[in-house]
Amino acid sequence: MATQIKPKFECSEEEWKVRQDLAACYRIFDHLGWGESIYNHISIAVPGEKDTFLINPFGLLYDEVTASNLVKIDVEGNNVGQSQYMVNKAGFTQHAHFHKHLGERATAICHVHTTATMAVCSHKDGLVPTNFYACNFQGQIGYHDFEGVTVRPEEGDRLVENLGNHSILMLRNHGPVVMDKTIPGMFVKMWALQRACEIQIATLSQGNANVVTQDVVDTHQRDLAVMQSQGGAGVFDFEAWKRRVSKIDDSWKS
Repeated sequence: MATQIKPKFECSEEEWKVRQDLAACYRIFDHLGWGESIYNHISIAVPGEKDTFLINPFGLLYDEVTASNLVKIDVEGNNVGQSQYMVNKAGFTQHAHFHKHLGERATAICHVHTTATMAVCSHKDGLVPTNFYACNFQGQIGYHDFEGVTVRPEEGDRLVENLGNHSILMLRNHGPVVMDKTIPGMFVKMWALQRACEIQIATLSQGNANVVTQDVVDTHQRDLAVMQSQGGAGVFDFEAWKRRVSKIDDSWKS
């Protein structure tokens, strides 16, 4: 997609690029039905800066987010950008801890409350290898017991500990946190997780599921890794969905 002309907004070209990608990501989530009124969050670390990230303005729906109204805050919760909006404390507390302590692996982060992912987070067995997409994630997900709304800083260390070396943390009885080095990588991971959860719920509604054995899961993940290495993770997917939402409303670019 062609580079968009930056309006009169004081930031680097690199920051403007990630602002546009993050705003587009919010619109894509909204289009796919992954929004939760004015709640939940997607964030991205600001390139070339230490301990600052962009997040949605609290009070706006996902389809109202634009590149210029995203809020720039540091990991201490200070608004260090030009936005006059506030941020949701739950979003700041959780995302700030991941951005601060996990570095590049948590460059892009989302937390959602979709019905399917919350349902699986609330199931005692979590995500089970009963379908193609679920097999993608076996052995690659951490679980964190519910402690209430995530507004207390001391919970941050436990979140990081329970995440381990994974990139998805299922908050039990709550919802998932998905992260990656890039927005496209985070997006395609979230898309596959959503599909895995939707299919698991449909499968279990029929009765006993046919669980895939570990040897097949291992083969599946090995071959999937080879396929994913042939191109940037999620880039084609993300650009395709950017085109889709732009046909509907391209105000996210501004």
